[in-house]
Amino acid sequence: MSLRIVVCVKYVPDATGDRHFAEDLTVDRDDVDGLLSELDEYAVEQALQIADEADEAEITVLTIGPEDAKDALRKALSMGAHKAIHVEDDDLHGTDALGTSLVLAKAVEHAGYDLVICGMASTDGGMGVLPAILAERLGVPQVTLLSEVSVADGKVTGRRDGDTASEQLEAALPAVVSVTDQSGEARYPSFKGIMAAKKKPVESLDLSDLGIEADEVGLDGAWTKVDDAAERPARTAGTIVKDEGEGGKQLAEFLAGQKFI
Repeated sequence: MSLRIVVCVKYVPDATGDRHFAEDLTVDRDDVDGLLSELDEYAVEQALQIADEADEAEITVLTIGPEDAKDALRKALSMGAHKAIHVEDDDLHGTDALGTSLVLAKAVEHAGYDLVICGMASTDGGMGVLPAILAERLGVPQVTLLSEVSVADGKVTGRRDGDTASEQLEAALPAVVSVTDQSGEARYPSFKGIMAAKKKPVESLDLSDLGIEADEVGLDGAWTKVDDAAERPARTAGTIVKDEGEGGKQLAEFLAGQKFI
């Protein structure tokens, strides 16, 4: 039986661009280029490696977002994923992590799965909570923040590295895992892969297809909101400490004043 892998990916604003909020204090995605979240590339790579080791496997990449979010799917497909699902609906604007997890859970169930793989966080929101919430909604085990992952004998195993120790973790399939940026460098799409991606199927879904009401998502359904935001202050000139016998003391006083020590 084929191993069904679903990789959740996100289309995010380019971190090198001029990012800012829109009037409703959601991220303005119209005035900055977008791309596949770099941290999600590691999830795609691990899915590909697991598929390579399996007798038979199928990888579906899944994203939520506007029309341009298809670019993130195409990148994952060009890396080697087999097909994609794109959830697009105007009522999703402003959806927070809880609402996103609901939509992803319904879409994952729609796709059918044995293993769901996520990146450790998105490079725009950076919350890192979605894999755990998604696992809870699906009612399956979660094995998160893995730097090494493999699948065999109906189980997913992996290593989680902490500051002082590493843990070996295991869960029965179906399960949700997330991988860190230490799990292995993501492959670069080949020209052949880029051309092949254009012919791979991308299924489009909206909220009605998933049985989700508009008031369950979007800004009105969000449990978390941005109440206020201000531009980061312009960078000022640094403090120069001249060592005329008191340099060490001045440096210590400066660090203490900034609460670094």
